[in-house]
Amino acid sequence: MATPEILPMFLGNDSAVDLNSKTIHSFEGPQRVDGFSVTMAVLHLAVCITGLGGNSLVIIAILKLDKMASATTVYIFNLALADGLFMVGIPFVAFQNFQNQWIFGDLACKLVMVLDGINQFTSVFCLTVMSVDRYMALVDPLRFARWRTPKRAKIISAFLWLFSLIPVLPMALHFTVQYGLCMADMFVNKWWMTFLTYTFVLGFVLPFLVMIIFYTTLVVTLRSSRQYQRSSSSSEESQRLEKQVTKMVVAVVVVFGICWLPFYVFNFCSLYGTNVTLAFARGFEIAVLLSYSWSCANPILYACLSETFSRYFRMLLCCCINSPRMHCNRDTEAYDLRYTNEQDVSVLT
Repeated sequence: MATPEILPMFLGNDSAVDLNSKTIHSFEGPQRVDGFSVTMAVLHLAVCITGLGGNSLVIIAILKLDKMASATTVYIFNLALADGLFMVGIPFVAFQNFQNQWIFGDLACKLVMVLDGINQFTSVFCLTVMSVDRYMALVDPLRFARWRTPKRAKIISAFLWLFSLIPVLPMALHFTVQYGLCMADMFVNKWWMTFLTYTFVLGFVLPFLVMIIFYTTLVVTLRSSRQYQRSSSSSEESQRLEKQVTKMVVAVVVVFGICWLPFYVFNFCSLYGTNVTLAFARGFEIAVLLSYSWSCANPILYACLSETFSRYFRMLLCCCINSPRMHCNRDTEAYDLRYTNEQDVSVLT
């Protein structure tokens, strides 16, 4: 992830941790290969393959089976696209961490860092917008129908991609190849604190708060609606929907926090120290891997929590293209709480 600038920190006299480029550096040349380095290299490869495969499956499912027929699948398509592209930067970062050198040139250094940041922010922003979309879809789909058309969703998604470019533009200026490594300019240290702060706010704090607010309101609304249900069938269906949504809320919020909070914690901790222990450096590398793991966790959440995507994945993997189509309104996705007993309810789409 091309993330907030961090003041490099030194291990002894000839090593540094540049948290922004996610690299543990030694200026003496390639580092010795040990068990930890090999394990991290394998894990990076596993995350990259899983992320590319899972998100590619989501993209193919939407284009082939859904054709972005609803607002939600438009957001999920852009989320999967950003997550998939986010995986592209892993081999470059992993190679530099493993070999302790950058061999791809200065232009590639800037491009990898900038594109990494754009994909990261777009992924987080899409997930945030999806929390609002889920609220509108499940609470009052008829009222919000005009805001949830595929056309509006595509416009909003395009804006999210453009807006994601703004917070990472400084990386194009301050990332360069130094000492044979792709890293932030170590001699320009006035901008990194502001950069770290606003990217932390934009990339974690605000999205996290928005998701908690809308998902909590959604669960409370569903619970209140179930309490007012009179018929046993409606009550049972509402209870099933409430359980589905609650699982989705807990899973999304917890996974988001686990994957991103450690990374930002390590970034901020580094601001108040002048020396880094090997344990801290390795802990940060694990936190970086967790941040990348976020992008391969999303397709797994779809498969586990979305009845629709579970069906899509089975259709693709089993080549059963003639399976029955979903019964849902393409604009509102038929998530009206008053009629949940008559519909095939899916949590995510």
